[in-house]
Amino acid sequence: MTDPDPRQETSGRSPRGHTSTRVWTVPNLLSMVRLAGVPLFLWLVLGPQADALALALLMVMGITDFLDGWLARKLDQRSSLGEILDPVADRLYILAVVIGLALRDIIPWWVAIALPLRDLALWALVPFLRTRGYSALPVHFLGKAATFNLLYAFPLLLLGEGEGVLPTLALVFGWAFAFWGIGLYWWAGVLYAWQVRKLLRDTEPVRRTVRDA
Repeated sequence: MTDPDPRQETSGRSPRGHTSTRVWTVPNLLSMVRLAGVPLFLWLVLGPQADALALALLMVMGITDFLDGWLARKLDQRSSLGEILDPVADRLYILAVVIGLALRDIIPWWVAIALPLRDLALWALVPFLRTRGYSALPVHFLGKAATFNLLYAFPLLLLGEGEGVLPTLALVFGWAFAFWGIGLYWWAGVLYAWQVRKLLRDTEPVRRTVRDA
């Protein structure tokens, strides 16, 4: 592996297809907006129970989830911070939604437990990754597909609260997306665990050196 060009480090820019150390990029700002929406969604659902506003917020967050990745590629603004912010925002948003909907009895508690449980299992693998010089694995397409399904499922399930044809259809499609999303979410977790196992098997541990202050 070649050393990075110092000029790229000072400018914060990187060659196409590489990450940079920039912070204030459009994709990162969108991820920060998603993070700010987490407590707002919980307040809307559990406080005034403003379901229409909560539903609109979910839709906006779903759009920004697509846009931040698309803009990072389109504008060549991939960054190390973005690689952390994007999955963290997704996880926290899913966690907030399932807790909010479970407390409202819109979804059963086994759904609210199944999704964070998978993330806890993966976080337990991080210390093993660090022994090989990694802090995380790249986001897998299957994981993004699972998140996509879940981000469609939750607004539909929220819309399914009520009586009539539209709420009934929303409930049916919402649970269809939810079951697919949960299944893909766990399957992606199995693949991540397999990747970690393969990495531990094929990669030598990183030797830690003590640098002088």
